[in-house]
Amino acid sequence: MKFRSVFRIGLLVMTSSLAVAQLPKTYKGKPFRDAEYTKGAQPIPGRVELAYYDLGGEGVAYHDTDPINNGSGKLNREPAHFRPGIPDYLLHFREKEGVDISFTKDFADFNHPNKVDPKVNQLYIGWQDDGEWTNYTVDVKVPGRYRISTIYGFQDNKSSVWLNGVKAVDLVLPENTGDYHRWTQATVGEIYFPTAGPNLLTLYYNKGSNLAYLDFIWIHPQPDKK
Repeated sequence: MKFRSVFRIGLLVMTSSLAVAQLPKTYKGKPFRDAEYTKGAQPIPGRVELAYYDLGGEGVAYHDTDPINNGSGKLNREPAHFRPGIPDYLLHFREKEGVDISFTKDFADFNHPNKVDPKVNQLYIGWQDDGEWTNYTVDVKVPGRYRISTIYGFQDNKSSVWLNGVKAVDLVLPENTGDYHRWTQATVGEIYFPTAGPNLLTLYYNKGSNLAYLDFIWIHPQPDKK
């Protein structure tokens, strides 16, 4: 389509004319990768999987109020909480780190109606507590303003996203779904990336929800004038 061609040309012009971002100089974390996920920094626009927070450990890549991964390192070890044939990769994903990670299961997430169904075996971060956080080195392909949407379960609370060490936006979960495993999808905020290249996102949690990912959808080259 002609519209798409013009849109892509405009994005290329913007990208070439703006400075490239610099990560905070004191940051020691590295983009997540392992034998299964080898891509490194997650691209924006696109989907940032929250379970793929940076490598670097407690106090660098994340902060959790206890050292136990209550999903991969605890719940998913119990026979009642997994099915035969589930890959060990999912059952024990990052099990030795403090961030609490699990994945969607037939008997917990798909045995009742959801407003929006998550993917089967979707990794998510749960057991959140106030003040916990995770870091993400992302690769911003196109600077500009982005709409953020997420899929989540339970509380209608707030999280916040910081960009390169500065608070950027509150993420407002608009609806209480009634349970951690009753999922819905919502637009939760907007963020402006002034520069392309590596950027550091920090997601600060408040207690009460399961969160799977953040989708970043480009909407405008300039920040909101509000």
